[in-house]
Formats: sequence, C-alpha cells, structure tokens
Amino acid sequence: MSVYEIVLKRRSIRRFEKKDIPTDILDKLIDALIWAPSAGNLQARRFYFVRDEETKERLVQAALNQRFISEAPLAIVACADRRIYNHYGERGENLYCLQDVACSIMCMMLVACESGLGTVWIGAFYEDRVSEILDLPSYLRPVAIVPVGWPARVPSPPPRVSRQKAVVWI
Repeated sequence: MSVYEIVLKRRSIRRFEKKDIPTDILDKLIDALIWAPSAGNLQARRFYFVRDEETKERLVQAALNQRFISEAPLAIVACADRRIYNHYGERGENLYCLQDVACSIMCMMLVACESGLGTVWIGAFYEDRVSEILDLPSYLRPVAIVPVGWPARVPSPPPRVSRQKAVVWI
C-alpha cells in the first residue's frame, strides 16, 4: 500500500481481538514514533507502552470509562516534554511539544495500519490521574492515550468535509 492508500484506509478502532502484537511490529511502531519530525529536533516527547492489565484498567477509569483501552493488548500514553521551554519559551511549551507528540502519534498510527493493526486517538481523560497512574515526572504532560491492537471490527469510513470547505486558496 502507498502512504496515500494507508491514510484513506486508517480508521478509529474501538474493538480489539485478544491477540498479542509481535515484537517486530512493536519495533516498527517505536521507530515511527521516534523518527517523526520535531521542533528543533529536540524530540520533546516520551511514550509509555502499557501492557499491564491493572494499569490499563486504571487508565480506563481516568479516561471516562473508555473500556476499549483495556481491551487492546497495548495502550500508548504519549507525553509532551515541557522542558522544551528552556529552548523555545512559552511557544515551545504550549505548542511545539504538543505538535511533536501529534506528529509522532500520526506516524505510528499509519505504520500500525500498514501492519494490520488498529488504533484510536483518545484525548478525553483526566491528565492529573494519568500522570499519577504512570508516576510521570512533573515536566511530562500526557497528551493522548492510543490503544493499539488487532481490529475486531473495522467501521465504515466517516463523512468528511468537502475540499472547498477544508481548503482556502490564496
């Protein structure tokens, strides 16, 4: 598949099979996360790979009972490293490190799709609870939780806005 085909094929998966992810695919996901572009190549992001069932259950509670977090064999908690402030000031802390995380997650989601895995981006959660569950240092801010696994069901493509509404030509 081309990258374009993967972009069109990717879906948000909320039902997963109880099946482990092989190490070689996990390695590709990690590579996709760390090879994504970042502001000033500072790579102001960290990723927690959660496979422990008890920890995933606690993440479900922190994420407004989104049960599919615990049903996936892996939940990735993507964190922004606020120490980028030392290099880029407020814009670095309030924007660049968030963009770094977003780029990484998208790259990983595309590689996951190419590998036959499903993912879903979760932003609805209590940051303080996730920080406590993972015992995050104060400079890391949890930005997203991404369950990863083999899809039990792939939904139909959702509607998209028209090109005319999405793009302004100047």
